[in-house]
Amino acid sequence: MTVSAAKQFDARLIENIFSDCFSASFHTRLVGGAAEPLYLPETARTHAAIHYRSDYRRSALHEVAHWCVAGPLRRGLKDYGYWYSADDRDSAKQGAFFCVEAKPQALESLFCAAAGIAFTVSVDNLSLEIPQSMLEQFENKLRWECHQFQKNGLPKRAELFSQALRQARQ
Repeated sequence: MTVSAAKQFDARLIENIFSDCFSASFHTRLVGGAAEPLYLPETARTHAAIHYRSDYRRSALHEVAHWCVAGPLRRGLKDYGYWYSADDRDSAKQGAFFCVEAKPQALESLFCAAAGIAFTVSVDNLSLEIPQSMLEQFENKLRWECHQFQKNGLPKRAELFSQALRQARQ
């Protein structure tokens, strides 16, 4: 499955690429249309499901990034066992959010590059005016994580997905 230069990746194509890479081996599917992202682990009757927001391709790539950094224990827990607080985070909670978001957003940025999709940092909090210094600190951490991935290689699943995204563009 390839994408012409004139045609951009859409969320459905990303779902198909993910399915080709991981449906059989990891019993996991990528599902759009959710009001909020949610990961549900595999059960005896269903594959694991990564639900991403609406039909947003960036949301799909971001949620795949979370899945790629989650180890087997985390993938056995709803939402990987993490907390999520919507638009009501104060500065302390936003700082904690940035700590857990740097690695997934770094992977997302690499997935975006592989798919030819523009990447911008997401603070995921519209109710807080985030100080410029805090934002710069997060952006620096994200750049550092990207550098580490480029220097040491991507996690196995992330590398497979990234290669599949690049290959679909050819």
